[in-house]
Amino acid sequence: MGTTAERDGVVREFGALLGAAALLERIAGRELERRCGIRHVAFEVLLRLSEADGPLTMGGLAEQMILTSGGMTRLVDRMEAAGYVRRHAAPGDRRRQLVELTDAGRAKLAEALRVHAATLDRHFAGPLAPERRRQLVEALAVLREHARRELGSLG
Repeated sequence: MGTTAERDGVVREFGALLGAAALLERIAGRELERRCGIRHVAFEVLLRLSEADGPLTMGGLAEQMILTSGGMTRLVDRMEAAGYVRRHAAPGDRRRQLVELTDAGRAKLAEALRVHAATLDRHFAGPLAPERRRQLVEALAVLREHARRELGSLG
């Protein structure tokens, strides 16, 4: 990066990316809360649990979600109280807690997936022509892979 104008341009471009992502996430979260009664973070937990081969540990789930163990505990407490997840001690290690979906959690996820897909169709896919969306997704995949390589080299 040479000139001040070039630096300012890339800073503005990155700000546009973050701003658009933040606003779209707010819209998605608003619709999940309004139409399904769950927060976006709870939807993410339901989704991750549904994609797992079995129960996930609280620690593993917190790491995937980039939450503190305390934040994950509070979230799972609320989700367990609502009947969406069940928590139990891991066999052979009672200190490790496992979390899994309940039937009510699977039903809530199915409802939320319908709402989320409709929201994304309207606010993500709708404003972009299919070719522009394909280009965006391909560009984001390049950035994601670059970031993963960079973060892997830091660990």
